[in-house]
Amino acid sequence: LYIMLFFVAASLHAQQKIIPIQISLYNESTAIPFTRLVTTPIHPGIQIGTEFTYKESEHFRLFQTVNLSYYFHAQLNHGISVNTELGGEYLTNSRFSFGALIGVGYLHTFATTKEYVFEDGHYTIATDKGNARIAPSLSLDVNYRINKIEPTSPKIFVRYQSWIEYPYSPGFIPLMSHINLHIGAKFNLPLNSGK
Repeated sequence: LYIMLFFVAASLHAQQKIIPIQISLYNESTAIPFTRLVTTPIHPGIQIGTEFTYKESEHFRLFQTVNLSYYFHAQLNHGISVNTELGGEYLTNSRFSFGALIGVGYLHTFATTKEYVFEDGHYTIATDKGNARIAPSLSLDVNYRINKIEPTSPKIFVRYQSWIEYPYSPGFIPLMSHINLHIGAKFNLPLNSGK
């Protein structure tokens, strides 16, 4: 599925003559969505992705993202994920725009501490192959365009992302809710036309 998404993105980028790149650093936390904005301690994460536009008008843009991310949550787990989001962006007459995104992804997590299993009357260190999760998400963001006039101007953004890790601990805690607070930048790389 995700390989297919990357091929679709590459095809659409060829039509657009640019490759949008988005990079962000974020703070991940386990919390109930929309109850907290900034959380401590900091659990760092990084995300890189691209996006392609389906439809664009003077004040609205419909787009899709494809992202790869990694986070480290001390004393819990660290995880790598691939996700895609469908987003809408409202473009104001100023440098600001506002967006909302709904997404789904695949998350693979690994414990940050040693795990043990009881075998033959004693405990041994378990091999951590990680855990596969589904990760639906809902995000809101504010973007600031560096060049007010240029539509493909670089942007800086702040994004509040809420997401769910499922299944988390079947039979005990079925799901775990998370919050990511992103600070990042979007810019466009021109494609070589070959002329």
